[in-house]
Amino acid sequence: MTNPASNKVAIVTGASRGIGAAIAERLGRDGFTVVVNYAGNAKAADDLVTKIEAAGGRAVTAQADVADAAAVKAMLDKVETAFGGVDVLVNNAGVMELAPFAEAADAAFDRMIDINLRGTFNTLREAARRVRDGGRIINFSTSVLGVNLPGYGVYVATKGAVEAMTRVLANEMRGRSVTVNAIAPGPTATALFLDGKSPELIDRLSKMNPLERLGQPEDIASAVSFLAGPDGGWINGQVLRANGGMV
Repeated sequence: MTNPASNKVAIVTGASRGIGAAIAERLGRDGFTVVVNYAGNAKAADDLVTKIEAAGGRAVTAQADVADAAAVKAMLDKVETAFGGVDVLVNNAGVMELAPFAEAADAAFDRMIDINLRGTFNTLREAARRVRDGGRIINFSTSVLGVNLPGYGVYVATKGAVEAMTRVLANEMRGRSVTVNAIAPGPTATALFLDGKSPELIDRLSKMNPLERLGQPEDIASAVSFLAGPDGGWINGQVLRANGGMV
């Protein structure tokens, strides 16, 4: 039986590590040609491509800072030249710098706006023009939007905007059979989440959901696989909270 994804191309932003790497690996196993986007860690991206190919998949690296509109356009140009088009965009790239509003730094605010919000906008703008009919666009939000934890204000503000763009773009893609959804992970065991947190805080956050554990990157990759694959085709304009029931 022919794999329905065998001739399809998926771009995963921020794919050199963490959730992005798990997504790239999973889509590679699903049969997509995976474009492993990275901003600065070329070795990690190269190692991931080697790992995907060793498992029988197809993958290439693509350097681009998603906050740079020209770099995003150039990346999509190269992908179209190499593979003829794009079928799936996964907007995984993101940063999280936590602080109460009274202590929030301008630099941290600007960085989260540039990568989480502007970066998503830059890739969505290109994808809206270029993703092939029948394609999938998958953004990333956060389940913390439903919890209102102190210190997360600026981070969740960027993700709330991503959810709004998701719903609007789903309507703008009418007539092309392109779905646009977002995944909102809960606490997930990645460096982005674990760095700077005490073991006590990590334990407390891991117990917030009824399954009483942190999510794993593979849990989130499975949700992406569903939305990118044939069984996810009727889901559109939605936010899928992948958080073990936390909220």
